[in-house]
Amino acid sequence: MAVQQIFAGMPWWVKWVAVPVIALVVFGGVIGWLIGVIVSLLFKVLVFAALVAGLIFVVRKFTSSSSSRSDW
Repeated sequence: MAVQQIFAGMPWWVKWVAVPVIALVVFGGVIGWLIGVIVSLLFKVLVFAALVAGLIFVVRKFTSSSSSRSDW
């Protein structure tokens, strides 16, 4: 028995309104948790990239200023 056969005699609102609402109620916590994990991971990646970029900037600034001091 295919899914299309199950929904064949049902009104349109059962397929397009009731089933998605039931799915959101049942899996809403999982969906929310998954979105939270993804957003948290992206935030941590952005913070990591910013810290590495800052470290590279500081190292290059100090190494370029120390090499110019040795020219004196």
